[in-house]
Amino acid sequence: MLTKRIIPCLDIKDGRTVKGTNFVDLRDAGDPVELGALYAQQGADELVFLDITATVEKRKTLSELVNKIAHHINIPFTVGGGISSVDDVSVLLQNGADKISVNTAAFKRPELIRELEKDFGSQCVVLAIDTRKEEDGEWYVYLNGGRTKTDTRCIDWAKQAVELGAGEILLTSMNHDGTKKGFALDITRTLATTLPVPVIASGGGGTMEHFVDVLTEGCADAALAASIFHFKEVAIPDLKRYLQEHHLAVRL
Repeated sequence: MLTKRIIPCLDIKDGRTVKGTNFVDLRDAGDPVELGALYAQQGADELVFLDITATVEKRKTLSELVNKIAHHINIPFTVGGGISSVDDVSVLLQNGADKISVNTAAFKRPELIRELEKDFGSQCVVLAIDTRKEEDGEWYVYLNGGRTKTDTRCIDWAKQAVELGAGEILLTSMNHDGTKKGFALDITRTLATTLPVPVIASGGGGTMEHFVDVLTEGCADAALAASIFHFKEVAIPDLKRYLQEHHLAVRL
């Protein structure tokens, strides 16, 4: 049985960790270097760093901050935000990232995924998809940090991206983000059971039960959360013990 992963996420704005609800109303959540070090000590399986305003502000990801965090952790480190070229990825890998996450730039120019896969391998390329369920019952892709709706269905874009070389999907439900009412089980399960690559569920984790639900019913390979870890509502060691008690394979 494959081990399920627990992944804290650092959403970064102006060099600080922030967290909002449904992608708005951001509040400060602490120093990203301190948080990253804490989560690595607590047994997080990986760490995700998302520079959430890099694309909108048309700038590159904060490589110096990435470097600082990388020096304080000993777990796989995924970095995203403002990545649009092979050169961008080279800089981040040189500064300590293990994997990179692409979102808007890859949607606008899908060949980017193939270029990154060719140079760095599919295991390095995480496709982040921000998706929202609309009134017609379909889940659509959103770009630019959730600001721009597209007419593309989430499942269609995910399939295309995997064919191009994406090695993992980071799926965030905008409907559930920051609500702490549970993950989006239906779209997570759709992607996880359709695609041949791991799916990380994001958006809505509020209780330990929610993690059990998304890793079992939702068929996710990993679950990502932010505010419940940042604000000490759930501790990673407690969560992992709880998952183990519910017959999920985790690294303790």
